[in-house]
Amino acid sequence: MNRKPNIAVVGATGVVGSTFLKVLEERDFPYENIYFMASKKSAGKVINFRGKDVVVEELTEHSFDKPIDIALFSAGGGTSEKFAPIAAAHGVTVVDNSSQWRMDENVPLVVPEVNPQDISWNKGIIANPNCSTIQAMVALKPIQDKYGLKRVIYSTYQAVSGSGVKGINDLKNGLEGNGAELQAYAHPIAGNCLPHIDVFTDNGYTKEEMKMINETHKILGDDNIKVTATTVRVPVFDSHSESINIETEKPFELEDIVELFKNSPGIIVQDDPANNVYPLALNAAGTDEVYIGRIRRDFSIDNGLNIWVVADNIRKGAATNAVQIAEKLLTQLPD
Repeated sequence: MNRKPNIAVVGATGVVGSTFLKVLEERDFPYENIYFMASKKSAGKVINFRGKDVVVEELTEHSFDKPIDIALFSAGGGTSEKFAPIAAAHGVTVVDNSSQWRMDENVPLVVPEVNPQDISWNKGIIANPNCSTIQAMVALKPIQDKYGLKRVIYSTYQAVSGSGVKGINDLKNGLEGNGAELQAYAHPIAGNCLPHIDVFTDNGYTKEEMKMINETHKILGDDNIKVTATTVRVPVFDSHSESINIETEKPFELEDIVELFKNSPGIIVQDDPANNVYPLALNAAGTDEVYIGRIRRDFSIDNGLNIWVVADNIRKGAATNAVQIAEKLLTQLPD
């Protein structure tokens, strides 16, 4: 594409939306015009972007009447359900961060390091996967390609920023001991671990756990991989940590796994236990990479592997992944 696209950011004043803007600025994303959209209560706010003041517009059914090429949505499932089809009908390609379209068979679910080819069959909407799924996919894809995946067990330790401002406030208030009423969680999060992310479903799993299971199958294109998950909210502000237990189809040498990770896109290996080097949430915060360490055999089964995977859930787990998708779209937009 030779011309610069017109861009819209929907939900520009939220936690992820504001990070969209930060990432767009950092990555020097090209654009001709940029529009910030949000709910009525946020309309009229002024955001300084690349040295210019941009007024936030109210998102309405007419917001996409003007020429827009790409819209980054992070405004909740209900908003996406209503407005993403309207945008798509106007020729906009929507990259949606909500869960609304992820399992729709007509909507690609994309992690650019993993399945960028799926972008090509979009019909106007591309789904950004769940934050905890994204970092897991970056780690699992190289193993799937070389050794095959038989079974995956996720145990996650997820930051409160995944619950937005209310989750952050619950941890802040809890740490301050100010007695403030809980906003996001059923129990205090400070000094606690909650094995409860999103609502419980009829099978005893939470929606977050089912997202990880279902999205893994869709992104990796293999429903035969056996996947299970336990997702836990922990008193950490930013970055999700995951223990991933893997059973591969083919045997492997551990040093080959380490080299595979070192040579795979988007991954930084931090694996030197003798010197206390392993991925940490504090170090991952504010970055775009997926960090992998504690790489070791699971001796309880043949072809078993344990890895520890950490990434910033608001950046790689949401905003950065969406912007990476938009960067791929730049080559597909008409001149």
